[in-house]
Amino acid sequence: MNSEFTIAVHSLIYLAYLPDHMASSETIAKNVSTNPARIRKIMGCLRKNGLVKTKEGIGGGYILECDPETATLAQVLRSVSYGSLKPNWCTGNPEEACPISSGTQAVMDQVFRDAESHLEKYLDQITLRSVLEKIKQTR
Repeated sequence: MNSEFTIAVHSLIYLAYLPDHMASSETIAKNVSTNPARIRKIMGCLRKNGLVKTKEGIGGGYILECDPETATLAQVLRSVSYGSLKPNWCTGNPEEACPISSGTQAVMDQVFRDAESHLEKYLDQITLRSVLEKIKQTR
């Protein structure tokens, strides 16, 4: 899984903590400890998937568009990092006569698709609100 998922969750939880308040990419970036340009890229994906909305100009920024009671971590996964469990490399050379190389990639692709499906089902049970409540309990 890539770091965009963690940054997206952190950003959404931050916005859920400040209901009905706009937060700029600079403010979110400072809270998440990353670059504002990276926040804008991730928030763009979240906006396309209906999790946040934006307002440009002075006093603008990002605000939750979704309900933290029903929005799930699976929605965040699908927005920013679906397909990221599968590595971007191939093993072996399928053109060689190696009996392992000829089938490894297809088998491993299925393993990663199945793993991602299980992860998505698990994350579908976790709402933004439940994450925020757990965070509040740890303080």
